[in-house]
Amino acid sequence: MSLKYESTYKESIENPEKFWAQAATKVHWYHQWDKVLDVVDNHYRWFVGGCMNSCYNALDLHIDNGRGDQLAIIYDSPVTDTKRTYTYRELRQRVSKTASILVSKGVVKGDRVVIYMPMIPEAVIAMLACARIGAIHSVVFGGFAAHELATRIEDAKPRVIISASCGIEISKLIKYKPLLDEAIKQSTHKPTTCLIWQRPQERANMLPWRDIDWEVEEEKAGLVECVPVDATDPLYILYTSGTTGKPKGVIRSNGGHSVAMKWSMDNVYNAKPGDVFWAASDVGWVVGHSYIVYGPLMNGCTTVVYEGKPVRTPNPGAFWRVCSEYKVNILFAAPTAFRAIKKEDSQGEWVKKYDLSALKSIFLAGERCDSDTLEWITKITQKPAIDHWWQTETGWAIAANPMGLDPLPIKAGSPTKPMPGFNLKVLDEQGNECKPNQLGNLVLKLPLPPSCLMSIWSDDTRYKKSYLSFYPGYYLTGDSGYIDEDGYVWVMGRMDGVINVAGHRLSTGEMEEVISKHPDIAECAVIGVDDDLKHLWCSKMASSAITAPSPMVWCNWCVKRLVQLQRLSWQLSLKNSLKHAVVKSCEPPCALWQMVKSGVFPQPLKMKAS
Repeated sequence: MSLKYESTYKESIENPEKFWAQAATKVHWYHQWDKVLDVVDNHYRWFVGGCMNSCYNALDLHIDNGRGDQLAIIYDSPVTDTKRTYTYRELRQRVSKTASILVSKGVVKGDRVVIYMPMIPEAVIAMLACARIGAIHSVVFGGFAAHELATRIEDAKPRVIISASCGIEISKLIKYKPLLDEAIKQSTHKPTTCLIWQRPQERANMLPWRDIDWEVEEEKAGLVECVPVDATDPLYILYTSGTTGKPKGVIRSNGGHSVAMKWSMDNVYNAKPGDVFWAASDVGWVVGHSYIVYGPLMNGCTTVVYEGKPVRTPNPGAFWRVCSEYKVNILFAAPTAFRAIKKEDSQGEWVKKYDLSALKSIFLAGERCDSDTLEWITKITQKPAIDHWWQTETGWAIAANPMGLDPLPIKAGSPTKPMPGFNLKVLDEQGNECKPNQLGNLVLKLPLPPSCLMSIWSDDTRYKKSYLSFYPGYYLTGDSGYIDEDGYVWVMGRMDGVINVAGHRLSTGEMEEVISKHPDIAECAVIGVDDDLKHLWCSKMASSAITAPSPMVWCNWCVKRLVQLQRLSWQLSLKNSLKHAVVKSCEPPCALWQMVKSGVFPQPLKMKAS
């Protein structure tokens, strides 16, 4: 048992106000809070009465403390062959001027600004400029279709939209301005101004009554100081997918978010001021908000803004080149990125070309990380690969290995243990707490810690229905999983990803874990299909393979491993199981599919399930 982790976690659950008040001392406040935690109608508001500014904590604070000449941003764009850096002082200058442009266009505290940008420094500058004046930014992933952008404009009702003339996906140029024009046309809400960054790769056509050139305006703009805001004022709205077709606008507060960012950088990632921190993601996603922009900059780190891919920009050594060139200390990426690298360089030959001596650890999140991928990363880099689990709604890790607080033994496939403040439980359908190793729904006992969503923008009823009504007193993560006898968390997939077959609850994540261990499989997924007898079975689909095994070899291996997984409780003979199963590994349907349909199975498949 790790005593430091256990005691810290216990204190955060038993006395959350004391715990987070102490953590909040690492944040700059113009005026300290009157009340650490206030609960009103299932809304958990942290640091009520406190007054601060997120941009000040990200930029000005470090300059005032003598770190103005340290690098704040390293911009690396293999798709445009561009490299650029900004010190904290240089970045504040551009942020302040951009904030001045927004003020000149009528933006005031509480106004919304939609940001629709590629991965360039101006995306970060736009976010911080909004935070500087208390405007609420809503970043939309660059290149989203016009309809998706329109729904977000309709909901957020921005006074100003900030965009660029284009984005670049490997070698393909995507014109943003026509998409933006079409989105505004579709939306009933019309912004008063569009601030456009003209890139040299594409010059956008401007509408003189609405569009203004960012670079031209910045040259003549003055400077503005940070505007103090309440800790409970929204910092940003970030839209996440909804089940009704309408995206959910997650609201994040200024104060709680800043406290959680500082705590997580120190204790989860073990990042120190001056470290180079690279979250290989996009500012359009929550990872980009938390760990490209706010977390690293609030912690006095240097953050990497990378406009490229893990492969094909130009090769599978892209990540290792960036880590070596800039002496990256902490790397954070999605498992998919490493699976893409593995597919093209399964032996890790490219990593041998670069010096990774500065790299301390590699973090993975954004999706479930299978144990094979995690072990492969560790093997080829000789660095600890650390999975952790969180959501857009939480803004930081629900479960992780706290490398700065108390590193715990790694169990491949588990994001380790709940982080302080997250009172994680596993409940069955009736709301009873599950025993160790029993699959159930992962929930968080209220109150939620700082940085978690305040509500859904302009739809508080949906907030309560989506997250709080399923199990009263708990926040519903929407994920299923279990906690083992050592307190380690195992996230097996979404709640609606559990397949019910003749009374047996089968985890799609667990089956994917088995199939991903095959050396020829890069990625796989499980889906459900109808069955007249058992109502639902599973279809195994290998979506990406390193090499192509023959259908018969693949299907034999697949089925054998699945029936040997005792947690699935398959007590039938393999032949009887397969009569009602669909195991589909390729298109067109493979040999096993034909066997299932005909009911005729060759001798190698006739074995008993263990």
